[in-house]
Amino acid sequence: MSPLVPAAAALAAALACAGLVVALRPLLARYALARPNARSSHVTPTPQGGGIAVIAAALGAGAGALALTGIAPGFQASFAWLAAAATALGLVGAVDDIRPLPALPRLLLQVACVALVVFVVGGSSRILPDMVPLWLERALSVLAGVWFVNLVNFMDGLDWITVAEMVPVCAAVLALALALDRPGAALVAAALGGALLGFAPFNKPVARLFLGDVGSLPIGLLVAWMLYELAAAGALAAALLLPLYYLADATITLARRLLRGERIWEAHRSHFYQRATANGFSVRAVVGHVFGLNLALAGLAAVTLGWPGVQAPALALGAALVGLVLRRFSHPSRETDPWPAR
Repeated sequence: MSPLVPAAAALAAALACAGLVVALRPLLARYALARPNARSSHVTPTPQGGGIAVIAAALGAGAGALALTGIAPGFQASFAWLAAAATALGLVGAVDDIRPLPALPRLLLQVACVALVVFVVGGSSRILPDMVPLWLERALSVLAGVWFVNLVNFMDGLDWITVAEMVPVCAAVLALALALDRPGAALVAAALGGALLGFAPFNKPVARLFLGDVGSLPIGLLVAWMLYELAAAGALAAALLLPLYYLADATITLARRLLRGERIWEAHRSHFYQRATANGFSVRAVVGHVFGLNLALAGLAAVTLGWPGVQAPALALGAALVGLVLRRFSHPSRETDPWPAR
């Protein structure tokens, strides 16, 4: 696939997303206002639901590129199912943004959407050795997918943080997928990354618009599928390295909350990035750390593709870099914060 195709898809998604945000923001300000509470990082009522524009633009640009260019003809049916699952998760998130759903029905709907992607879109792809039964690998894939969808939602609690995390991940997936001849994953990565760039000006500190669950949940699903594609193509180490900060922050936080006997499905402010703002880091300093870390992780992921023999050292180095950032966030900052919390 020519690199011009994903580049055009990214540009189209960015422009479409920005246009949709401008059109939808007055409506969202009227009907989807996120009011600050004890667990919020923002201090003034702010509209949420910008994820509608992000997902619509990403899926629209992806579908348009597939229809107009004829690339990856075998991927068109899979993309339709992927888009359907992402749209269904977006609808669940939209309802949850307006009137919170009970935890169990929400979880069951997420499992159904992830299972659709694993069993239908994933096809015959394998990640684990053949000695592992296929049913077990599928079950583990669904479990991992549901966790990833939720952790992306958990981590979307600060201006620009999803952009700082997912734009480098999408860019890296685009490059690696092109190298691995996975045009479908490359196209989705380009479209989603472009849509997030179109959303970024409206979400910069202090944000004028939030993603909402309508955006974070399907973004988690799309990125989980892209990482699954990398792993199925033999780049498992890269697929683990790219989202390593989100994986570490969310998983460690969940484990700590479980040990404290807390209700893990309830909102809280104990993630490392949230503690960083409480420790005096500015919002831009936090997202700057996350963005820089993700660039480093993307570089390590590329190294594992070029030199497979360094996969274990690259994973160890990536884990060490993530650990340093988490430790930094856990201690007070000496900087003066010129940017108020969102």
